[in-house]
Amino acid sequence: MEVDIGKIEFIVPKIVIDELNHLSKDDEKNQIALETLEFIKNFKTNSISGKTADIGILGFIQKNGGIVATMDKNLKSQIKELGGSVLSMHNDKIVLEN
Repeated sequence: MEVDIGKIEFIVPKIVIDELNHLSKDDEKNQIALETLEFIKNFKTNSISGKTADIGILGFIQKNGGIVATMDKNLKSQIKELGGSVLSMHNDKIVLEN
């Protein structure tokens, strides 16, 4: 995707896909998990290690920096504490938080 700030490439860790597949079996989270899996199906993937997706993402940010797209408030604050940035949606707008 080309934007005014340059090229943006979305990469989804395989551990996140695994977690979404697990959540798709939960009656309460099934719909959003399946919609998210459909949305990200053509994104590039990478392997990161961690007991959970959040732990893997935080470990990656700590070592490499980067921008993480998430709506999880707790994860957002942890990413920012490590010097990473967060891409999220607010009032139908994309917001970049440092």
